[in-house]
Parts: sequence; C-alpha cells; structure tokens
Amino acid sequence: MAMPRNSAGENGFCFTQTLDFSCPSPCPSEVGQTFDALSGQEACRTLLSNGTASSGVPSPSDSCAHPLCSTTPGEEETQFSEGIKYVSAEGEELACGWGAFTPGCLQLFNTSKGVLFFLCVASFLQGMTVNGFINTVITSIERRFDLRSYQSGLIASSYDIAACVCLTFVSYFGGNGHKPRWLGWGVLVMGLGSLLFALPHFTTGRYEARSAAEVGICGGNQSLPCAQAASSLSSYRFVFMLGQFLHGMGATPLYTLGVTYLDENVKTNYSPVYIAVFYTAAILGPAAGYLVGGMFLNIYTEIGRETDMAPENTLWVGAWWIGFLGAGAASLLISIPILGYPQRLPGSQRYIVMRVSEAHQLKDGSHKKASDPDFGKTVKDLPRSVLLLLKNPTFIFLCLAGATEATLIAGMSTFGPKFLESQFSLSASEAATFFGYLVVPAGGGGTFLGGFLVNKFKLRCSGIIKLCLLCTVSSLLAIFIFFIHCPNMPMAGVTQMYGGSALPGGQLNLTAACNTECGCLQETYSPVCGSDDIMYYSPCHAGCKEVSEKLRNGKKVYHECSCIEKTLLPGSGDAEAGKCNSSCAKRPLLLFFMFMVILFTFLSSIPALTATLRCVSDRQRSFALGIQWIVVRTLGGIPGPIAFGSMIDKSCLLWQEQCGEQGSCYVYQNSAMSRYTLIAGLVYKVLGTTFFTVACLLYKPPPAESAPGSSDTSENGNGDLQEHKPSLPAEEDS
Repeated sequence: MAMPRNSAGENGFCFTQTLDFSCPSPCPSEVGQTFDALSGQEACRTLLSNGTASSGVPSPSDSCAHPLCSTTPGEEETQFSEGIKYVSAEGEELACGWGAFTPGCLQLFNTSKGVLFFLCVASFLQGMTVNGFINTVITSIERRFDLRSYQSGLIASSYDIAACVCLTFVSYFGGNGHKPRWLGWGVLVMGLGSLLFALPHFTTGRYEARSAAEVGICGGNQSLPCAQAASSLSSYRFVFMLGQFLHGMGATPLYTLGVTYLDENVKTNYSPVYIAVFYTAAILGPAAGYLVGGMFLNIYTEIGRETDMAPENTLWVGAWWIGFLGAGAASLLISIPILGYPQRLPGSQRYIVMRVSEAHQLKDGSHKKASDPDFGKTVKDLPRSVLLLLKNPTFIFLCLAGATEATLIAGMSTFGPKFLESQFSLSASEAATFFGYLVVPAGGGGTFLGGFLVNKFKLRCSGIIKLCLLCTVSSLLAIFIFFIHCPNMPMAGVTQMYGGSALPGGQLNLTAACNTECGCLQETYSPVCGSDDIMYYSPCHAGCKEVSEKLRNGKKVYHECSCIEKTLLPGSGDAEAGKCNSSCAKRPLLLFFMFMVILFTFLSSIPALTATLRCVSDRQRSFALGIQWIVVRTLGGIPGPIAFGSMIDKSCLLWQEQCGEQGSCYVYQNSAMSRYTLIAGLVYKVLGTTFFTVACLLYKPPPAESAPGSSDTSENGNGDLQEHKPSLPAEEDS
C-alpha cells in the first residue's frame, strides 16, 4: 500500500500529541526546531491544507530530501518502495511471516489487498461449506440417516449455537489482540469441522436401498423385515451437530475480527468496498456450494458400486460427503498464510488518525469513555463496554433488524432447495442447482452493490440506515409473490383418489381395486409417472407387472400397469421411473420475485454492517460486531431453520413409514408450503422495516465541530474528513 507523500492532493493528518519531525543532518536545524516547537493543534493546522505546508511555516519537504524519521531508539521501521520509511508507534513487528521466518517475497502480500484476497478465500470456503454444501445435502442426509426436517434444522442451527457461545470471548479479547492469529486458527478449526462432518459416510455400512426392480412390481417379493427396515442411523445427527459446532467456532473470528481488521487497514471511504468484496465472496461461496454440491449429488454415494437407481429416484442418495473433504483440506491450507500476517499492516496508522467518529452521541456523554486508549484491555472493562452498547439505541435496533433478516436468510437458504424441489417437481440435485443460479447473481450482486452504493454516494450513518430501510421495504413488497404457488402433481392415493376424485378428508388411500392383489408395501416408496400424467407411489401401486430392460430418456419403463388408463396411443398403460415433470405456468413469475427478494435482502447487508461500525466508537467495533452477531444468531440464525423446518413439516402430505416409525417426508402440499413461507416472510419483513425506521429516528450524530480539520467530502473527492476546516494562520495573514 502506498505511503503518504508531502505533495499536494493528499490529505493531511491531525495528531493529538506533539509531532516530532526532527531529522538528522544534513537537514537544516531550524526545520527540526520549528516542528518540535509546534503543539498538536498547531501542527494539525500547518499540515491541514491537503498535505501542503502553509507559506508561513517551512515544510520538511521543502528543506530536506530525506524521509521523515524518528529519534526514539528501538522503534521498528519498514521500508517502502517509494523510499519513505514508516515508523511503528509501538515498535511491533510489521513484517509478514511466521516467527523469525519473514522472507522478502512474502512482503508483496503484506498489503490490504493481500489480506483481502486470503480472507475472501476463507469466507468463500466458509460460505460454500456451511451455507452451500450443508443446505444442498439436507435432503440426502435426511434420506440416508432417517432424519426429520426439524432434526436437520437443528443440525443447521448448531453452527449459530457455537457462534453465540464463542462470540463474546472472541470479539472482546480478539478485538484487542492479534487479529490475524485468531483468524488463522479459526479457519483451521473450521476445516477440522468439515472433515468431521464427512466422517459418518466412512463409519456407517453401505447404503442399501431396495430398488423398484427388486420389490416394486406387482406380484414381486414384497417382504421387508422390520429388522432390516428399522434404523438407528438417526443418532449420527449428533456427529453432524458437532461438525457444525466446529464450523461455528472457526467462523466466529472471520465475520467479526476479519471485518474490523479490513476496516482498520484501509481508508474510511474505501472500507465499505473492501467489506463488500469480502462479503460477496461469502455469498458466492454458497452459490458455488449449491452448484458443485448439486453435481456431487448426481454421483451415487457408494462410489465404485453399480446401482440400477437413477438420481430421480426418491431413494437415491448422492455423494454428499465429497464436498466436505475438499473444503476441509482447503481450509487447513488457507489458514497458514493468514497466520503469518502482522497485528496491523504497514502504513495503517495514518488511516486511524484520519478517521472521524460518527458514533451515536449519548446524552450523559458516557460514549467518550470508549475513546480512552486503555479502555477494553482487561476483563474489568467488559461490563462497562456491554453497558455502553446497550445504551446505544441505534446499535440495538440495527441488531434487531439484522436478526429479522437473518431469520429469513437462514430459513430460506436451508430449505430453499426443498421449496423448489416440491413446487417444480425437481430432483434434489436439480433443485440445488436451480437455487444456486438464483443466489449467484441475486445474493452476490446485491452484497457488492450495497457496498458500492455506500461508497459511491459517500453516505454517512443516517443515510446508510435510510438505504437499508428502502431495501427492506422493497423486499417486503416482493415477498407477496408467495400468494401464488405451483399445484401439486396429481398423485393417486395421496392428492386424489385412483379414479381421479378428491380424497375424503385428505386421508391417504394407496389401495385400489387395480392393485389389491399385488400386496404392495408402503415402506417401498419409488414414485413413477404414468402415461396419464398421474404419479403413483411405486410401480406396484400402479399395478405394473413388467419392467423393460431398455431405458426411455434414461429412465426405466414399466409395462402392463393395471391402474393406468389405456388408450390407443403408443405407450399408454406404461409408467416411467421418477416424478412427473411439472408444467407450472407460474414458474417464471415465482422465480423472478424470489430473485428480487434475495437481491434486496442482501442489498441491505453491507450498508447495515457499515452503519453498525460507524454508530459505535472505534475501540468498540470488534466487540460491537460480536454482540450484534450474538443477537442476530440468537434471535435469527438459530430459530430460523428450526422454525422453517417445523412449518415445512406441517405441510407434509406423505411421511416415510418404517415399521410404524415416522421418517422423513416424501411429498409436501405446495399451497401450504407457500402459505407458511408468506406468513413468515411478512412477519419478519414488517419487523425489519420497523426496526430500521426506529434506528434512523433515534440516531444522534456527533456535532460538526467535534472533529475540526476534517471534511466528509473534501475538494479532492476524499470522503474521510469533515467539512469544517479552520483557516490556516498563514492564509489569514495573507
């Protein structure tokens, strides 16, 4: 990163202590004496005019070609390519490396862009694993380990539970400690969690699914002993929860300390862009997880073993575990360079002294306590630090607004693929890929665009909150699209009677005159699509007596199905394996408005985060993010998947039955699923709108004269400083 030069066009510094610009010979002695005599305020006025010394006082750059230097012995110096030496105030090591191993080639990455790159890779892996792979494989894990939706929701929530447990400790002590080390160890723990999550695949026996070819046709061997059917695999959910717990522990520093580390090492008006890039990588991660995870689900979970099932078969379980192995190994590797970064980057001190506080002003003035350099370094200051945040109403309502948004994001990201799978009659891999196509442009684009808008229009804290409010209202209007839904594909005995009439009282009736002699079992669920465009529970329930050795469109074909009406058309009376294709005319409209909901929801994420960083004092930023994440996860991230899972369970039409025990859901009622999604969306979006409105109304910015010498939008386009510049003494004389 380029260092400051004493040339026109650069912002000056305002120091609160005496500046020492004394230089060794051959510098003229009077220059050193002049600057030694200046107080902090006089030096500030002297250097204020865009980095150019006033005509009344000699400038070091006018008198001396040597770089600025310090006479204090023992202070660390860092040489930059421009020939300017930057002196570390505390004398800490600013080189990139591990211990004494700090080779020169590594210093090329010892910049804000280098940190941004490695943090983006880490956030990409975290998003791909936690919000991509896990949400993609939820259906497969439910099927493989006999889990219900609320149990899989609990697995998803374990991530947020771990984050809540660790956030206070990590954000408070990590915020005042060596942030890159906390970040590096966190990414390493996250990698271990991914490897643990894949472990059940290797510790369980082979997946044995009784295919329709074995027991499915009418008159076949329908015996299915309960000793085989009953399963204790659901206890593996605790291994998944532990893996998610490690994911949560490892990712805790990433979105608290990682954000503040970036914010501290770049210019104030560039900070939203850096954070937006960081979060865009975190959004693209889930999108990649959906796409790559969907590809893996097309591979049979028992690699190298042949099966006569197709991915469209509801008994199919894809290779859900491959992604976790790759992401775990990559996380272990990326943690190594992050651990090598210094506590702060060379040259970052100039951004700290130039920063202007926009912290909310408390009536009793207690917010000034956080400006004490010694504040927050011991455990004794923890209660006072919490109290200062609780007395900040803008911060509190931004946290509550974030919690409402997090509930919808967590719920929709976990069960969004399942929603598409049910509405459009897709396979699990197709639904995951579809959802990935929605999240890539909407989530990633919205996240980056939010940071770009804050930077483009140089928005202050109040303007940022108003932008969040506008985005929330827009997504609130778009969520009304869930009034509409795609109708369920007709399924004999589940959504309608075998003759086409409605089911009395909505009760299942899978037995009809056409299949009574087949002896079909409800445990064998393998849906087929008849030539009459009606789905049947299995080939046996459709009365099919033969299975063709030839495939049609890559699917098995069953013949002589007594329950399917025969016509003069070729292929009538036959059935194909898998679900019937949905021809829902509302699909484009539903997908478009889902895209808009995701876009505007993520569009407010970076502005809301930026507003949180600005409405608190500088020394409380890491801790404030930690407290915010606790509120967001406790009220949003944890209950979100559990609540959505419970609601989706209520819309289930057909449950898996294994010897009297209820398993996962096979078929959902689309109208009920849309209705519950609409209710949840409206409740949380209205609450979010209310909280952003209150935060905007209660925000009290600092008075303009509180930071003399700073301009929010200076003449050269920099938005670091406030507008009221005191006139220079030399200018007044002239």
